[in-house]
Amino acid sequence: APPHPIPHRRVHRIDPPSIRPSTEMSEIAVLGMGNPLLDIIADVTPDFLDSYGIKPNNAILAEEKHLPIYADMDAKFSVTYVAGGATLNAIRVCQALLGRPKGTAYIGCIGKDNYGSVMKGIASKEGFIPLFAESDKNPTGSCAVPVVSGERSLVANIAAANDYPIDHLKYKVWEQVEKAKICYSASFFLTVNPPAMLAMADHCAKTNKLYCMNLSAPFLIEFFREPMMQVMPYVDILFGNESECAHFGKVHGIETTDNVAIAKKIAEMPKVNHKRPRMVVVTQGSESTIVATQWKGAGVKVTTSPVEPLERSKLVDTNGAGDAFVGGFLYGLAIDKDLDFCVFMAHYAARHVIQRSGCTFDFTGEIAQITNMLNGVPN
Repeated sequence: APPHPIPHRRVHRIDPPSIRPSTEMSEIAVLGMGNPLLDIIADVTPDFLDSYGIKPNNAILAEEKHLPIYADMDAKFSVTYVAGGATLNAIRVCQALLGRPKGTAYIGCIGKDNYGSVMKGIASKEGFIPLFAESDKNPTGSCAVPVVSGERSLVANIAAANDYPIDHLKYKVWEQVEKAKICYSASFFLTVNPPAMLAMADHCAKTNKLYCMNLSAPFLIEFFREPMMQVMPYVDILFGNESECAHFGKVHGIETTDNVAIAKKIAEMPKVNHKRPRMVVVTQGSESTIVATQWKGAGVKVTTSPVEPLERSKLVDTNGAGDAFVGGFLYGLAIDKDLDFCVFMAHYAARHVIQRSGCTFDFTGEIAQITNMLNGVPN
């Protein structure tokens, strides 16, 4: 059951009705573009992390020295395999909450191998529309997720995901983009095909659809600064955690370490679609979530939403928590709810996922309860 009642009164309003997208049950509510990866998850020892030079709670791309980790984890620990990749995780959570087949879609590149077949099978089972390109050159990407005391690290070998061709974004695939009302990408895709992200972002700006992006990891902010800042003017909603927000401030010379102040600065950055105020959503683990929203001619409005504490004994691992947060938030946007509801569902989804291994979930039995409560929420 949800951890606390969904708020039944509106405390504040961020998204004016005049600019909120309409809901059509036949349309794709949310379309994601990202790197499909198979997560290899295991509880490991601190020494194991040290042996590969991996920092706790960090996300990196696999270098040559990291490549043995996948087989090593499989040999030394009890591993779980879960479909992953930041954007796909968010889409899967959103799809599960929507509860209607083909409510979401996902674009990315897989290999012509068994892992690729697994990905297609998951799409069929979970109900999102798979728009996969298939690489002849590389196997389906994978991500080692070593977990120590509930804190996860990510070591991604994106392999085939790195081969996504922009030519795939045509004809029947582009038709699906045109059907989507909200588009989302994690910044990890900046390492693969920034022009494809820009094409989708530009489409959203021209058609007044929501375009959402995630900062995803400090290394992207620093080493992929140029492509990130090419996409940034198109971003209507930007997600990130406290370390990513702080690093963004450092890289861009924002002279403060206060995440509220940094979020406000990001909200004020130049924007292509002036019909939509930019919203910057910063998660802080168990601390309050920050939302900074740009208001035309009225500065930036900041709200903070507390996170309900979770008993340490219930924490399984944090892998996928940020992705689940985004999935819950996108679900709220997809059904045209206000900011309070979007944040509530984001917290709810993240709380659900951290009590399980990896970005796995089972909302069965909870969807009906949420739907019933939805009927009592002012829209």
